[in-house]
Amino acid sequence: MAAGSAIQIPSRLPLLLTHESVLLPGSTMRTSVDSPRNMQLVRSRLLKGTSLRSTIIGVIPNTSDPTSDCDDLPNLHRIGTAALAVQVVGSNWPKPHYTLLVTGLCRFQVLQLLKEKPYPVAEVQQLDRLEQFTNGHKSEEELGELSEQFYKYAVQLVELLDMSVPAVAKLRRLLDNLPREALPDILTSIIRTTNQEKLQILDAVRLEERFKMTIPLLVRQIEGLKLLQKTRKSKQDDDKRIVAIRPNRRISHGSMTEDEEEEEDYDDVVMLEKKIRTSSMSEQALKVCLKEIKRLKKMPQSMPEYALTRNYLELMVELPWNKSTKDRLEIRAARIVLDNDHYAMEKLKKRVLEYLAVRQLKNNLKGPILCFVGPPGVGKTSVGRSIAKTLGREFHRIALGGVCDQSDIRGHRRTYVGSMPGRIINGLKTVGVNNPVFLLDEVDKLAKSLQGDPAAALLEVLDPEQNHSFTDHYLNVAFDLSQVLFIATANTTATIPPALLDRMEVIQVPGYTQEEKLEIAHRHLIPKQLELHGLTPQQIQIPQVTTLGIITRYTREAGVRALDRKLGAICRAVAVKVAEGQHKEAKPDRAEVGEGEDCKEHITEDVKPESISDAADLALPPEMPILIDFHALKDILGPPMYDMEVSGRLSQPGVAIGLAWTPLGGEIMFVEASRMDGEGQLTLTGQLGDVMKESAHLAISWLRSNAKRYQLTNASGSFDLLDNTDIHLHFPAGAVTKDGPSAGVTIVTCLASLFSGRLVCSDVAMTGEITLRGLVLPVGGIKDKVLAAHRAGLKRIIIPQRNEKDLEEIAAHVRQELSFVLAGCLEEVLNAAFDGGFAAQARHEHLNSKL
Repeated sequence: MAAGSAIQIPSRLPLLLTHESVLLPGSTMRTSVDSPRNMQLVRSRLLKGTSLRSTIIGVIPNTSDPTSDCDDLPNLHRIGTAALAVQVVGSNWPKPHYTLLVTGLCRFQVLQLLKEKPYPVAEVQQLDRLEQFTNGHKSEEELGELSEQFYKYAVQLVELLDMSVPAVAKLRRLLDNLPREALPDILTSIIRTTNQEKLQILDAVRLEERFKMTIPLLVRQIEGLKLLQKTRKSKQDDDKRIVAIRPNRRISHGSMTEDEEEEEDYDDVVMLEKKIRTSSMSEQALKVCLKEIKRLKKMPQSMPEYALTRNYLELMVELPWNKSTKDRLEIRAARIVLDNDHYAMEKLKKRVLEYLAVRQLKNNLKGPILCFVGPPGVGKTSVGRSIAKTLGREFHRIALGGVCDQSDIRGHRRTYVGSMPGRIINGLKTVGVNNPVFLLDEVDKLAKSLQGDPAAALLEVLDPEQNHSFTDHYLNVAFDLSQVLFIATANTTATIPPALLDRMEVIQVPGYTQEEKLEIAHRHLIPKQLELHGLTPQQIQIPQVTTLGIITRYTREAGVRALDRKLGAICRAVAVKVAEGQHKEAKPDRAEVGEGEDCKEHITEDVKPESISDAADLALPPEMPILIDFHALKDILGPPMYDMEVSGRLSQPGVAIGLAWTPLGGEIMFVEASRMDGEGQLTLTGQLGDVMKESAHLAISWLRSNAKRYQLTNASGSFDLLDNTDIHLHFPAGAVTKDGPSAGVTIVTCLASLFSGRLVCSDVAMTGEITLRGLVLPVGGIKDKVLAAHRAGLKRIIIPQRNEKDLEEIAAHVRQELSFVLAGCLEEVLNAAFDGGFAAQARHEHLNSKL
């Protein structure tokens, strides 16, 4: 390394590529290495090297190492820093990497890149002299005024710092001992500078240029320190002033004089203690609070626990321990309120009136735990508000969808940082009474995680035998929830844990019929949309025929949310017409504008005068009220989304209509079958579950065993239906997962139609589970399925005979419009599904004597 008196670095250096930091000569830097080439450099050069030469590497700034060995190296920065690797530390977390501690020696210039793999090596030229760092005297060359000016600013900067700090005192000594040529690099690495500024200093090879670029950085740092010291000084003066005017307050634990009592009235802690003593909390809670307030008095305010304890005591004071609202128990008035707010929902209304009647007879009745189960949009949440309005109670909604932490229900323990009470206690604090109506929305969508099971935490809340002493983890004392009326809502009971479901009184809320939707639209939805859009009945008129067209042709749902959105779209279109009409009336006559525009207006007037959104209507104010007819519906909502005619789907054998239940309500479901030459395989498509696949195998087995009886043959005339024949069963809407046993009778009918060549009646839908012996077993969701068939315009429904009891839940006018066939076996199903029945040959049993 030595040549004469000059210290030289090797002419070939391995290169360490850095992107986030810049190493200057004379400074030390710690950098992380995790890219492939840099890791290989550390392993092959630094860890395996034994000489001092092997610890000298070249650090190239502003150049990122590619993430893969196969990628080419980017363009290297022209100037780098030769560095001495002082320390290497390896780690495997979170991924393998090394941390290097390197000290800059001097600048070099990259002349030629010799190799790229396994790590880059380049031929370099040294730009700085290293011997100036080894001797203590100044260089013989005169540095001039620029060097003196730089030295003056450096001393001024250090003197602004605290000299009692050892690092600052050492820096002051270095200013006198180090040669002036090394100071710009060292001070630039110490003061606050950006990587771009450091890069400019590194690229400044000439010493004079380096001094000129570093002086403004020192001046900026000095001004920042002066401003910081000035700000700190003014803040200390303000603190002293506040302390001087703050009165001295004493809290004695014995007897107090009148002056001391008057003075303590201003103390928040004493006021908090008075609130605790005058509150109506339970004896156990009062005992805990007095113990905590005693600890609070002895605790300095600077302690973190002081704020936690005070927040806890303030919450305990704010909770409604004995504060409640008086129930309105007039049954007639309650019936009127419920009927005005909601149409239909007779089960719900009956249950609320029963509760009011029992409350009249017994004052200390515990609050019931109700669970409304039904498809979305049927009014489960809004009926909870109506119940609170009927009773005259406060209402609070708690959304449980996606909650996966039991602390959301029972709170956090106060030992945790940021602890807070659960949603139940927070809700009681919000409403301010201990007998509100709590709506636990979407209780079927609770999740489970590592933080616990919130459904298990709800067991104590929703148990009338336990919730009189509900203990929140944050309060750590019992609170009485027995007067709270809990109402839970869910779309299905399948995802609710059995233990939680057992604690609730489940009330099914089915979907609405078309007639009920029509009444709801004209009683509630249309007036609400008119008010939201600033319209009046004198400006828009929606006949019942138009509303029925929206229900049947533009929506297909169990609830009324989509219907509400469609009515909102109509109101927005009318609002545009009304606003433009008022704007036209306010403007002067447009005939003065020019003949050209008049011609355009007359041309547009001749095109589609009946369209509400036509450009012709924009020329003149619309006539009021604007009548919404079927032409206007098509202009506003577009072409109809649903075609109620299902007979077109049944125009060939091998198609049948089934009924399915989903959490969103009932749906009709088509089943299609086809046959082809093959090896006797059964193919099932449509994203089916295991139970539905088993139903398909049951259906084909029953048909094969009864093929002779019903004269069912394959394409070659054989009674073995799968002899050289493949069967493909498809359930449309393949993106939707389907499962359940209720499609069994539909699959049998579909396959019977395929092999007999006869069409299934186009107005028939069916549901029911089958057995291998041809029996039809009962299924669930009959009411939702019947309403779906009614919405689709079907007239005849085949259901299991044992589901006859479920027909009582269906409205009378719906039952009158439909014809129900109660089937106990598949023979009855087939006779009802085909015109003229599905004849079977009589069985002749021959008895042969073996005597």
